[in-house]
Amino acid sequence: MDTIFDRILDGEIPCYKVYEDDHVLAFLDVGPLSRGHTLVIPKERKAFLHELSDEMGAAIGRVLPRLAKAIVRATGTTAYNVLQNNGSEAHQAVYHVHFHIIPKDATGGLGIDWPAGGLPASEAEELAARIQAELESL
Repeated sequence: MDTIFDRILDGEIPCYKVYEDDHVLAFLDVGPLSRGHTLVIPKERKAFLHELSDEMGAAIGRVLPRLAKAIVRATGTTAYNVLQNNGSEAHQAVYHVHFHIIPKDATGGLGIDWPAGGLPASEAEELAARIQAELESL
């Protein structure tokens, strides 16, 4: 399914590009939560983070810190969020992996509610073991 990000990658829709290499494109969000709100997308066209290749995940991981540093310097903010959503229940609206770098200051940014729960030790041990077993099978 074509997304707006596919159309940007294909050059059909212009963007305010801030960074590009062989694997990653970063551009200003045209509906920003704050000044400097930037989207970072892989050129690999996958809907969910867990579908990305290791190479593409590493490419994004290499560029996110540099982009965050540039945004902090360019906007003068000292706080920011990095957000990445997977699935409609997690508020994903565009089904192409993308990261938001969202500067946070008194005038704007990401607002979140974090209703923290608890994690009993017995449940934590069992869940950690299950995740470790899944990692070994990948």
